[in-house]
Amino acid sequence: MADKKDYYELLGVPRTSTTDEIKKAYRKMAMKYHPDRNPGDKVAESKFKEISEAYEVLSDANKKQQYDQYGHDGLKSAFGPGGFDFSRDFTHMSDLQDVLGSIFGDGGGIFDDFFGGGGRRRTRDGRQQGADLRFDLEIDFEEAIFGSEREITLPMTEECSKCNGSGVAQGSTKETCRQCGGRGAVVSGGGFFQVRQTCPSCGGSGSVIVHPCTMCQGSGRIKTRKKLTLRIPKGVESGSRLRLAGKGETGLNGGPSGDLYVVLHVKDHEIFQRRGDDLYCEVPISFEVAAGGGDLEVPTIDGYAMLKLVPGTEVGKVFRLKGKGVPNVEGYGRGDLHVRVVPEVPVRLNSKQKKALFDLAQIMEGNNYPEGQKFRQKVNSFFERKKAMGK
Repeated sequence: MADKKDYYELLGVPRTSTTDEIKKAYRKMAMKYHPDRNPGDKVAESKFKEISEAYEVLSDANKKQQYDQYGHDGLKSAFGPGGFDFSRDFTHMSDLQDVLGSIFGDGGGIFDDFFGGGGRRRTRDGRQQGADLRFDLEIDFEEAIFGSEREITLPMTEECSKCNGSGVAQGSTKETCRQCGGRGAVVSGGGFFQVRQTCPSCGGSGSVIVHPCTMCQGSGRIKTRKKLTLRIPKGVESGSRLRLAGKGETGLNGGPSGDLYVVLHVKDHEIFQRRGDDLYCEVPISFEVAAGGGDLEVPTIDGYAMLKLVPGTEVGKVFRLKGKGVPNVEGYGRGDLHVRVVPEVPVRLNSKQKKALFDLAQIMEGNNYPEGQKFRQKVNSFFERKKAMGK
């Protein structure tokens, strides 16, 4: 243990710090180095384990006294020959959970069931918050732009109506757990080596169900399908999350319900492409309008708008229509519409049309096609350089 860092230095507190000051320092550092906030960062993970080890020792009066008097060597009897084991249940694990709960919220919510987080939070009186739920919904482009209402049906669990969520059969009550005496936890070991664990018989509630409800089999909840009306605000995009507070899984033993998170996925559109609050589209134009200029109707989400094209409009020229894009979901105005004009080559020409094009070509001059003229000059220069090299 000679190479171990000083616990007080790890937490950045003086040796005269109170328990509350140590807890406050740990909370601050845990927020910074917690693995959930630093995914894949081995350095942060190692640092988090170090500060958690320091907090486990300094928050326990007996271990703190041994450490203050004998340093790391004084903790050998407390942690055993293998040293500190980050994965086991510590004597002060309830304190650690309380600290982390203040960082990530009670129970972790949606991160529990869908993003790999920890278990749902249970209070000392046995109440347990319901899990947060996630529902993925595909919507049309028009719904994302203009907003809409959707009725969704999703499977979930809710409080058993027969036992009112208690899990106990009518006429019966829960009994105090004999293994933990109602404390919800059992402590094994002695001296400096004590391990506090959730009671395996009652799951930490302190009581057991001897006669379970016949409808829910003692779980206090039943599976059902529920219809909800969802309001989709205008301006949402793929990946937007809508939170419906209290619409998640029902809690246990009178605990609060979790939340429902609806993740939106917007279908691709055949006319418009979206980037942020801006829209993009391509509009084909006839070659005679591109050459001679004229009016061009272009689509916007509000209807048609008119563009005035000058003679000789370049292929692929982009026009910006300010304020014709997507309404910002936070209410900060609208994006722009970017229209790219693409001249279209006529097809299926009859003999009269072909003759007219031929006659037009006969009277055209080089300066009518400046880009073509520039290209030919570049090609001629290339061949001249090649000839000068004798190639």
